[in-house]
Amino acid sequence: MLNASPTADELASVLRSRRHPALGVFLPAGLTRPCTERATLDALFRQGADVIEVGIPVADPVLDGPVITAAYRRALDRGTTLPDALSTVEYAASKGPVVVMAYWETVVQHGPVRLARELKAAGASGVMIADLPPSQAGSWNRAVADAALSAPRLVPRDTPQEQLLSLCTAASGWLYAPASHARTGYQGPLSIAALDDFIQRLRSASSLPVVSGIGISTPQVAERIAPLVNGVVIGTPVVRALVGENRHEAEVLVADFAAALRPATEGTVDG
Repeated sequence: MLNASPTADELASVLRSRRHPALGVFLPAGLTRPCTERATLDALFRQGADVIEVGIPVADPVLDGPVITAAYRRALDRGTTLPDALSTVEYAASKGPVVVMAYWETVVQHGPVRLARELKAAGASGVMIADLPPSQAGSWNRAVADAALSAPRLVPRDTPQEQLLSLCTAASGWLYAPASHARTGYQGPLSIAALDDFIQRLRSASSLPVVSGIGISTPQVAERIAPLVNGVVIGTPVVRALVGENRHEAEVLVADFAAALRPATEGTVDG
């Protein structure tokens, strides 16, 4: 597992130097009571998560599929607020590195400078805005840099070549390459060759490590993608289990994904 609260440069350096891809596990803040949530975070790290991605709930997560959307709405129905999400980040960051996943709506509500500072104070290593408007990227990146946070960037697969360099240059920590064009939770077939081509485009535009998610629905798919990337992020399979109040299933999934990313010579996940 990576050290807690790495800087953007440290995060990038560690991801590039690892013998196998890091495993990021997504968890919506406020899905369960704090005591249950903390036990879940402990279990996810124990079973092989290298990075926890804490999602800040919003009512209309436009890039997410039905499972994560339902999880966010459940968290909001429970009354989850930004301070609650910051508490989730703080606890997770006491156990390992945390990158926050948020929507622009949250930045607008709280202000880029305030949000970045509060996430840093809670122990986050970085924050990725899934739907960052290009017109707002400059002000957001300045706020994140001033707060000493990394700013991973989700790069759409259809990004024109002439826009790729400027988009990648503004990122830090890593680049996020969606494995699928679909929303989160996609379980259909993936074109590994097309993903590989896109990743090569990213690597030609930036020296940052590349992480992939969205559509990596099984450990078998993760194993196929592992040689292409520096990290793999899983969300919907784990969230689906947690929404169903089956933490044991979530733990088994994380352990299986972690094992799929690790060369056979490295053995199994301690648990």
